[in-house]
Amino acid sequence: MEQKTIHNVFSLYDSSDFVQKLIVNFKNNPQHKVNIKGFLGSGLSILTGHLYDRVARPTILIFDDKEEAAYVLNDLETLFDKEQILFFPSSYKRPYEIEEVNNANVVIRTEVLNVLSHSKRPKIVVTYAEALSEKVVTKKALSTNTLKVKVGNDLGIDFLTEVLSSYNFHRVDFVSEPGEFSIRGGIIDVFSFSNEHPYRISLFGDEVETIRTFDIENQLSIATTKEITIIPNLESKSINEKRESFLEYISKDSLVIAKNISVLAKQITKNFEQAENAFAELKGEIKQAEPNQLFLNENAFLQQISSFGVIECSMKSYFETVEEIESPFKPQPSFNKQFELLIDDLNEHKTEGFKNALICSSETQIKRFEEIFDDIGKEVSYIPVLGSIYQGFIDEEIKLTCYTDHQIFGRYHKFNLRNSFSKKEAITLKEINSLQVGDFVTHIDYGIGKFAGLVRLNNNGVMQESIKLIYQNNDILYVNIHSLHKIAKFRGKDGAEPKISKLGSPAWKNLKNKTKAKVKEIAFDLIKLYAKRRARKGFAYSPDTYLQNELEASFIYEDTPDQYKATQDVKADMESERPMDRLVCGDVGFGKTEVAIRAAMKAAVDGKQVAVLVPTTILAFQHFKTFSERLRDLPVKVAYLNRFVTGAKKKAVLDGLKSGQVDIVIGTHQLVNPKIEYKDLGLLIVDEEHKFGVGVKDKLKTLRENIDTLTLTATPIPRTLQFSLMAARDLSVIKTPPPNRQPVDTQLVGFNEEIFRDAIMYEMQRGGQVYIIHNRVQSLKDIAGMVQRLVPDARVAIGHGQMDGKELEAVLLDFIDGRYDVFVSTTIIESGLDVPNANTILINDAQNFGLADLHQMRGRVGRSNRKAFCYLVAPPLSVLTDEARKRLQAIEQFSDLGSGFNIAMKDLEIRGAGNLLGAEQTGFMMDIGFETYQKILNEAIEELKETDFKDLFEDQKSGEVKSYVSDVQIDSDLQIMFPDEYIESSEERLLLYKELADIETETDLQTFKNNLIDRFGKLPIEAENLLESIQLKWISKKLGFERLVMKNGVLLAYFINKPQSEFYQSDEFRLILNYVQNNPKNISFKEKSPKKGEEYPTLLVRFEHIKTVHEALQNLQNLLIH
Repeated sequence: MEQKTIHNVFSLYDSSDFVQKLIVNFKNNPQHKVNIKGFLGSGLSILTGHLYDRVARPTILIFDDKEEAAYVLNDLETLFDKEQILFFPSSYKRPYEIEEVNNANVVIRTEVLNVLSHSKRPKIVVTYAEALSEKVVTKKALSTNTLKVKVGNDLGIDFLTEVLSSYNFHRVDFVSEPGEFSIRGGIIDVFSFSNEHPYRISLFGDEVETIRTFDIENQLSIATTKEITIIPNLESKSINEKRESFLEYISKDSLVIAKNISVLAKQITKNFEQAENAFAELKGEIKQAEPNQLFLNENAFLQQISSFGVIECSMKSYFETVEEIESPFKPQPSFNKQFELLIDDLNEHKTEGFKNALICSSETQIKRFEEIFDDIGKEVSYIPVLGSIYQGFIDEEIKLTCYTDHQIFGRYHKFNLRNSFSKKEAITLKEINSLQVGDFVTHIDYGIGKFAGLVRLNNNGVMQESIKLIYQNNDILYVNIHSLHKIAKFRGKDGAEPKISKLGSPAWKNLKNKTKAKVKEIAFDLIKLYAKRRARKGFAYSPDTYLQNELEASFIYEDTPDQYKATQDVKADMESERPMDRLVCGDVGFGKTEVAIRAAMKAAVDGKQVAVLVPTTILAFQHFKTFSERLRDLPVKVAYLNRFVTGAKKKAVLDGLKSGQVDIVIGTHQLVNPKIEYKDLGLLIVDEEHKFGVGVKDKLKTLRENIDTLTLTATPIPRTLQFSLMAARDLSVIKTPPPNRQPVDTQLVGFNEEIFRDAIMYEMQRGGQVYIIHNRVQSLKDIAGMVQRLVPDARVAIGHGQMDGKELEAVLLDFIDGRYDVFVSTTIIESGLDVPNANTILINDAQNFGLADLHQMRGRVGRSNRKAFCYLVAPPLSVLTDEARKRLQAIEQFSDLGSGFNIAMKDLEIRGAGNLLGAEQTGFMMDIGFETYQKILNEAIEELKETDFKDLFEDQKSGEVKSYVSDVQIDSDLQIMFPDEYIESSEERLLLYKELADIETETDLQTFKNNLIDRFGKLPIEAENLLESIQLKWISKKLGFERLVMKNGVLLAYFINKPQSEFYQSDEFRLILNYVQNNPKNISFKEKSPKKGEEYPTLLVRFEHIKTVHEALQNLQNLLIH
């Protein structure tokens, strides 16, 4: 079937009389007023585009709120050239909340003002009432506060520094937000308020040589440009700065399109009144401009809008003299996933001469429609269109139906707003991974010490950089930067402090050996179970059926690539003869349950029964509701068992399991009770296995050998551990959030009864429920009382961990059932509770929670198609500790699901590893640090693969390149480091040393080098040496050298000190022998007597006349080539 683009649909309107009439009217009379009655949907965007194209005037669209504006903005960006479309947001979260100005929006506002005052071509601007309420600086003030910089200008660093300081820009090491600048040699980085990316200006002497934009996340250049403007934060400029409304700022010949002017006027009045109230409270505290200087009032708004040409879209126009037109558009019918109805509708329209377009957001969706229509087996007339619009419509005039896939499937359609700048995760992750003086670190050979910074040591007249570690009794260990990979920041459970090791004591070595022995035992058991399962034959399920396709097509969210892969992995496991044992790991709300439902359906279609085992009664009830809802229209019987199901009901379920009448049963630990008889159990789904007791786990072990098992967990598993465990467990990780799941609107607010009242009332008005988290049991009743006083109609429940289990369960079930509006509780809702109707959460004293806890609590809301809100209630940022402030800002900024995931995960990974490997292992992790534990686990599994389970992994090993040396030590009298003059910040040098230590490929090393040049300029010789020393290590590993000494013009390369090593029988060793024999002048073999603790003498190769790292590298490369 021929596919079209959204632009083909758009071009059909060239022949629309409705559109042509409007074009003619506005060309003849620029101040014309029109009111379009009736539904418009995405037809409004099509209309706007055609008017803009033909009338060629600036076009301003004003909506009631940000959400509606964002949807139309996305439609316009889909239909036209994005360059011509601007979005104008509001800068405050609330009027006069000085601390709560949104810098990202200030940048976008300034950018829009700048573009409008300089652009030669008219633009389309999309905005909303709140943004329009705030006045802006005049064009004259903008011009006065603008510094233009061009390539070739003579400016000089002193001049630029002076101007930036007068603009109130702050000097920092590395630029990360607007209003900052940094200087490194002849490079100036500056983040203007007029662009979404900061600029990097390179000077040659005083002349501007190049200008580039760069990414704050990795500090790397994005694109070059010839000319830029640097503008300060005009929103916070002195209060004497004259301001005007945005409607006064824009061109007088603009065409204004507004939804309903009377409603907009009310919004503007409401915003102005809020500003007046806020101002009244502030009076006397700080000097501030009057509200009418900063905000637009209703009279001014109505007067100003009347001077433009206006299209209003309302049932009754604000203007008295206005041309009234009926809209030709009708809304898309609601098909409720009933595809038979859809087919009949499309065919009926076809016979009436309509063109049918189905607008699909992806190729997958287009395919999905084809499969569904094929399965139903009816002819259907439509054109698939790749694209995305907000609301489908029927146009009676040009005979077009334009239906959207998300409305047909009942899915939420997410709008995307460009995040001008956001202090992205990398900055925060960088902070998490960077070492501060006083941090605990683990050295794999010497144990746990304290980091005391980078130091310069004089080594025979040559300065070298080392890391200083302090151990027990203030003993000091200096670690060469070449051994940085042996050091890891200590991460224990919930920030617990470790015991510092004693240098020279055998305690650390003993602890490592003890840990390794235990870890090996666990790994042995896991791999043994894996091997047993591989050897057994299970039931092979048949390929997907029509029922399976129908279930998957009815999913209201679009599958993420991870989710799709997890589903395919599970289905492939089920279709193979081997019993499945797969672990699916993913954050709350990432779609693990959907993967389980699809697997359960697959089993039921083949006549097998499914048991879904969950740790709590509440979870059993919730899963029962989810499974029942998803499988409602399919021939599958779902039942559940828990301690509330008794008597006749319980007997009916047990009889159904025995007779095969029940296909899927959901319940707690009693499902694995030997007394329960299944007719033919084929699939076991286990949710959060680590929460079960030992007895249940042992029963599961036995079951696992014979039947397909799917385990789900929301606790993340660290990446290194994932690789290790691949030897013992099939693993699928879902790490991307659903693309059309709404991000939770997260706001940081002070404690204010008005906020509580407004949030609860808003949620109750739309029929929703509210969580209030307050982590002090003794004052929970006070909070509940306050809620009752503020919102007398609210039905309030209280819950906490000290309540009787049954009583708490009953309250929770009542809340799930909608018998309460507000649930005031401690953090017991942190995980597991899933109430799609609860979409507002207020977290009191949010500063006292860790990132992981905040992330998980916020994950309780936003689990349906509704917009969700999370209020982090905390004291003003200025009184919080740095750490608490960063934490709250991080969770507020990363409002998308999965964005703060990486950060919160750092806290949670340790729990995840412990859950997976057992409580005793958590103890070892605490003793030696999480990173070191992972290294030991990895070593243990690799050793088992080489010994006990060699046959099992033979096929995996066949393609691997043999490595005889695990680590190479380099000693040298050359300067191998980043000099201070090149990279001033010692913290940044350390981060770069760590990044370099982790590099494993030539491509990555070249990228690292290019990035250094981009950020800091040309590499000095010491830095060149450092990068080449990494290549030296790689080549030494291939050649069997475990130590290199470069001193006094001689290179000594020490072979591996194990005569029994396979290396001495390898081709590499033979090549070296031949080469040394053929070049006796400059190269010779030597033997060194064994050191204390060594059994054997060491064989080494001596190279003469080696003055640089580069020469050493060339000599070793010669050994390989010949």
